[in-house]
Amino acid sequence: MFFSALHAQELLKPPFGVNWGDSPEKLVSWATEKSLDLTVTIPGKDPNLRIIKVASPNGTLPDSMATSVEGKFLHGGLYEMTVHYDNFGTSATIMEERFEETKKQITRDQGPLLANQQHKAVDNHFVTRTQAFHRESFKGVFLLIAWTEVEDLLRKTREAKFSMIYRNDNFKAELEALKVNP
Repeated sequence: MFFSALHAQELLKPPFGVNWGDSPEKLVSWATEKSLDLTVTIPGKDPNLRIIKVASPNGTLPDSMATSVEGKFLHGGLYEMTVHYDNFGTSATIMEERFEETKKQITRDQGPLLANQQHKAVDNHFVTRTQAFHRESFKGVFLLIAWTEVEDLLRKTREAKFSMIYRNDNFKAELEALKVNP
């Protein structure tokens, strides 16, 4: 089948005990077992795609600082997973520290990150800052970490979140080929 190239691409594994190519059932079973909220999306324009989002109704996911996780499955196989870290009950400063520590951890475990973009916009007394960095451990297999912060200059408040996207474009291409050659 299409798992031949998979072993060479395990330099970057998705989190939460799932593997590239797993079916949605593993994520659904985990969410059910832990009594987590589960949302399944099937886009009308791509009925072969399933987006499974798991979130905790009470803040963070079990044994994690993440607030939700989202898996993308094409023809039943996982090719992308996004882990979201929102600041429920946490200050933007603490979130910024977590983001910086996560970047350092990725660098220690995977190698140096490359800057993708940095952006700052001011509109109607709101300042929005975004940053993104990525690491491609193997051609077509990458990890992206993205930061978003919104500061309300009038109320002097800040909210921040970041996400980590694990993506295997090589495996996605193999799954897309199934559409052409079932």
